[in-house]
Amino acid sequence: MRAMKLVSFPMCAALALLLWPAFIAAQTPLTADEIMQKVAVNQDRAEKLRTEYIYEQKVRVASRKTNGKLARTETTVYSVAPTPTGVEKQLKSIEGRYWHKDSFIDFHGEPGPDVDTLDGDLVHDILHEELGDDKSKNGLGHDLFPLTSSEQQKYRFTLAGTGTAAGHNVYRISFAPADRNEITWAGEALIDQAEFQPVSVNTKLSRKLPLLVRTMLGTDLPGLGFNVEYRRFDDGVWFPVSFGTEFRLRAVFFINRNITISLENTGFKHAKVETSIQYAPPQ
Repeated sequence: MRAMKLVSFPMCAALALLLWPAFIAAQTPLTADEIMQKVAVNQDRAEKLRTEYIYEQKVRVASRKTNGKLARTETTVYSVAPTPTGVEKQLKSIEGRYWHKDSFIDFHGEPGPDVDTLDGDLVHDILHEELGDDKSKNGLGHDLFPLTSSEQQKYRFTLAGTGTAAGHNVYRISFAPADRNEITWAGEALIDQAEFQPVSVNTKLSRKLPLLVRTMLGTDLPGLGFNVEYRRFDDGVWFPVSFGTEFRLRAVFFINRNITISLENTGFKHAKVETSIQYAPPQ
């Protein structure tokens, strides 16, 4: 028995020395930059995996007057398929309604009526120019998310705490532009602690538009920001499944509207084998 003890002690000591760095690493809290570096690696990988899937995207844009009265709303449904450089959106349906003279008029299909009016032009531009980014692998604007390795270079990150969200243990990461004078996104990302993937991203403009722009040009965007929710699917791919924003648009003195946008991605299928993927249940 003594011999066994003499042999086992050095082995235990050697094992402890081997495991000690991992133990120390496990006890040392990650910094915001270390967390986001892991997120960047996973997001770069996720962007490639997302190009293997087709899905359906539903977008609703509404323009309201400052008294809350609806001026125009359009809902479009697209089939989204991957391309070598991004995605291709094929319009499946469009419907909407708009206020004309003293009543609402409903419409279906293209071309939409009164597209050359103020609200028709606003809604059309948002749908087809702002949200019609065919270079994005998410089906959303490719510059909306400071998560990939290329986008992270433009931001500075702070660990604001931890918590739970949608059944996930998360890190709360605050972000702001690296250049404090730049007008871009700032906000908070909730990052899954186990997989280092985003659960949600909430943003706002990093600062107000310059006073000269607001006074001399009569242009402002109070309240501009967005919220994106992500879901993990059974095969381990994380997708942005919803996008929402509401803001006020004041431009060139005569445009004054409240704009709401909602977007939902559903019906994901593998582009090669046409196999549907489902949300993974909350952990």
